[in-house]
Amino acid sequence: MNRHRTALSVLLSAGALVAGVLTAATPSTAADTPTSFRPQQTQGFWTAERMRAATPLDVTAVPGVARTAVAASAAPTAIAPTAASSAVSPTAFPQAGGAWTGGGAVVKTSGRVFFTMGGRTASCSGNSITSANGSTVMTAGHCVKYQGAWHTNWVFVPAYDNGAAPYGQWPATKTFATDQWAASEDMNMDVGLAVVAPLNGQTLSQAVGAQGVLFNGGYNKKMYSFGFPAAAPYDGTKLVYCSGNSGKDFLLTKDHSLGCNMTGGSSGGPWFQDFNEATGLGTQVSVNSFGYTFLPNRMYGPYFGNEAKAAYDKAQAS
Repeated sequence: MNRHRTALSVLLSAGALVAGVLTAATPSTAADTPTSFRPQQTQGFWTAERMRAATPLDVTAVPGVARTAVAASAAPTAIAPTAASSAVSPTAFPQAGGAWTGGGAVVKTSGRVFFTMGGRTASCSGNSITSANGSTVMTAGHCVKYQGAWHTNWVFVPAYDNGAAPYGQWPATKTFATDQWAASEDMNMDVGLAVVAPLNGQTLSQAVGAQGVLFNGGYNKKMYSFGFPAAAPYDGTKLVYCSGNSGKDFLLTKDHSLGCNMTGGSSGGPWFQDFNEATGLGTQVSVNSFGYTFLPNRMYGPYFGNEAKAAYDKAQAS
């Protein structure tokens, strides 16, 4: 690995890689587009032991050479949250990384994502978002597709609790990524989504609620990020959050920037602005994506512009 790539190693999905060559996933069906995939599912695959043993996906990547310009000046598009939850006591702001003890809606809407990638099991984070189909999960692009291969056995476990799935395991019927991530894994566009099957006669949003989403919302906001980091010093058993005033990446991407010490496994977890600590509801504007090795304790998340909106529209209409 050359020095340039090492310096730009993606930390937020980091964790020791299991040795082995990645193999291609099952090809998409003819009805799918190059930016979507129908992952195969193995009934009963995700046991508590297998979830605990899943390795945080390790991505070593540099932002795409032909980076896509982000349309920050476009008119904002907001989707309101679904349902509310009981009020709780507020917690500290800012926060560089700690267990979320506030309760509220975010405890149910956020969760761990599990999938198989080649011959190994891996994990990320995700969040239930309001959508037309009531069954859409937002995550990072590399949590649905990486190095040209779509992940299989993809499930979302809201409110994951150390191997337990209090609201069930929600298998993906179809996963999506932005056009730019699917084509070239452009780090500016590291956005993925999944549509999950109903469970026990309910859609995901009926069972756990769903957060609002905002596209083209601008930069430099007060932000809260959530995830299930599973690499040391974390172990993947707790919902962790960071909060603070966000900025903008001044190096190689157009991403949001936030002081945060989350580690591998947190990739795909939601970033909120207008987050209400009392209800646990917010407006999602990004996902945990990457960090620079030479800038520790700082996390980056893609700007939700027109490209992310297009991917969202495809998912919610699926």
